[in-house]
Amino acid sequence: MARYVDYNYDQMKMIPVSYEKQILPGSFEHSLSWLIDEELDLSAFDQYYRNDDNGRPAYDPRLLLKIIILAYAKGVTSSRRIEALCRENIIFMALSADLRPDHSTISDFISRSSEAISNLFSQIVLICDQLGLIGKDMFAIDGCKLPSNASKEWSGTHAELKKKRQKIDRAVRRMLKRHQEQDMAERQPEIHEREREQIRKLRAASRKIKRFIESEHERTGVSGRAIKSNITDNESAKMKTGHGVIQGYTGVAAVDSKHQVVVHAEAFGQGQEHGLIPPILEGIRETFRDSSQSSKRKLQKTKITADAGYHNEATLRYLEVEKIDAYIADTGFRSRDPRFKDYKTAKERNRRKEKARFTRDDFQIDQSKGTCRCPAGKALWLKARRARIGYHWFMQFQAYENDCANCGMRKRCLRNEQQKTPRQINVALDITAERKAGVIERMKRKIDSLKGRHIYSQRLGTVEPVFGHITDGIGIKRFSYRGKRKVDGQWKLMMALHNMLKIHRYGWGYG
Repeated sequence: MARYVDYNYDQMKMIPVSYEKQILPGSFEHSLSWLIDEELDLSAFDQYYRNDDNGRPAYDPRLLLKIIILAYAKGVTSSRRIEALCRENIIFMALSADLRPDHSTISDFISRSSEAISNLFSQIVLICDQLGLIGKDMFAIDGCKLPSNASKEWSGTHAELKKKRQKIDRAVRRMLKRHQEQDMAERQPEIHEREREQIRKLRAASRKIKRFIESEHERTGVSGRAIKSNITDNESAKMKTGHGVIQGYTGVAAVDSKHQVVVHAEAFGQGQEHGLIPPILEGIRETFRDSSQSSKRKLQKTKITADAGYHNEATLRYLEVEKIDAYIADTGFRSRDPRFKDYKTAKERNRRKEKARFTRDDFQIDQSKGTCRCPAGKALWLKARRARIGYHWFMQFQAYENDCANCGMRKRCLRNEQQKTPRQINVALDITAERKAGVIERMKRKIDSLKGRHIYSQRLGTVEPVFGHITDGIGIKRFSYRGKRKVDGQWKLMMALHNMLKIHRYGWGYG
């Protein structure tokens, strides 16, 4: 017969614990504690307290920052989970001196302290600069789209939200009418109670939409057209990502190429990144405003790189006026690079789907002779040898009406089978002189040069690992707060954590 070691829960073991000795030299919590206690000025947090003469003493911001940043370093952003760590984890007990702040204290500290957190982030960047962790040779700018504490189901323009409310009201009326028509005595009580609860929830949703429409103005985009609002968090935006459509914010970061230190970070409630470079560059200047003169002079020579999401004429003009050496890719950047000539692999064709519409490549075109023949073998007539559309010159061909009207391939050739006008083909010839002399073409020539491609090639390996470190390495995949001010504070806190880890790994020669 098997024998086992006896065990008994009715016993006690007293273990002496020194909180000070739990924070071991060489660990991140030791570096974190040193930075906060010895290097950072946290007087900016004092403005949030008014208990000089009365009221209970508040938790020290140094203590709260230590446990919050260490929790973020472990991928924990929930204030309730941070509270639990302060009760259960010996390292958190040591950093908090066993004071155990509750979740509301932790949450309120982050949500109200966005300005102080911004000041904290700037101080950490300057410490990185003093330690030689920032090279200032190249800053790569990019954004990371993360969901926020809001549901995309409550998004829409005011017109869409009104339609949604009308739909909810119709559903309520149908349910009430069905109640009146049916004999309530024959209905089961649990079914009747469930439908009453559904009606109550639908009416509450209808009132919620009505209050929002009456109290909030319609959001408009850069073009002035109405864009989707959100009832839960109207400063967030509905945006497309590689993992589907989310309701959230774009966290933008400018990253130095030497050690991937984030020199500026800011969250924006928009999916489109057009127009975000100017505020980021202004933020970089503000961060280094108090640095040495030699550091400022070196900053003026820093190159700026960004992907095609930031490419637009207004941004390029701003960069030229400010005399910033920038390398901003456009949507056709890779197509002009011979190394990526065949980067678009052919997709497997679904035989059940109808064949795609004929493109210009399916037409036999001879520009020198000015002739064009369609896939059906019919000749097109030369409509214009040189026609201007926007900033481009085209050679235009158009099919004869009788040929298109009686063609068996019109379904694959025209946008709509019922289309009256015949097919037209535009062959790109050149761009206009003013476009050639404009900022967009100058940037294209600059980034297509050997030097431009060499500098731009460093962008991906500079900025993307930072986002991978936060989302996959640490495990923070969403924002916990609502409103741009609070989300921006949390994004800066994440980037401050990233920079602190850089100091811990590479910059402790001064410690």
